[in-house]
Amino acid sequence: MSGHNKWSKIKHKKAATDAAKSKIFGKMARLIAIESKKANGDTSSAGLRAAIDSAKAVSMPKDNIDRAVAKGSSEESVALESMLYEMYGPGGTAVLIEIVTDNRNRTGAEIRHMLSKLGYELATPGSAAWAFTKSANIADGWDANSTVEISGEDGTKLEALMEALDEHDDVQDVYTNAA
Repeated sequence: MSGHNKWSKIKHKKAATDAAKSKIFGKMARLIAIESKKANGDTSSAGLRAAIDSAKAVSMPKDNIDRAVAKGSSEESVALESMLYEMYGPGGTAVLIEIVTDNRNRTGAEIRHMLSKLGYELATPGSAAWAFTKSANIADGWDANSTVEISGEDGTKLEALMEALDEHDDVQDVYTNAA
């Protein structure tokens, strides 16, 4: 009965939850760093305040938040930039992909390659954004103007697409107008 003790089970569960938290904290730290760079480290600015509040909502530790603010406001900080990619997914659903990256060319090539393996391609700018409105709260992202009903098969394909995009480190958020 080797390997069937309680600690092994706890260790594997903890490793899985720690990996999920790390991925979320990394995305939040990049968002905070970008907003901090825009606000020059002023934590009273609306964008940075919203980013910090969304990080606190996912229980990000205060010292991680402070490091991200300092990283974004320092002169030696890596130039992070945010981009918005658009595409059409299964069943004609509009999809917006928010990306935060330090290398626009690398990330663009990786996203295009990932989508081509799944049988999709990026759309031209503005072709899918019309289906969304930027939310009043910066942390909420985009709201769909109207929704599209999709079949169960298309829903499964959309889930696979969303999971593949979520696995990419530079992808911040993915929005769709699927019902």
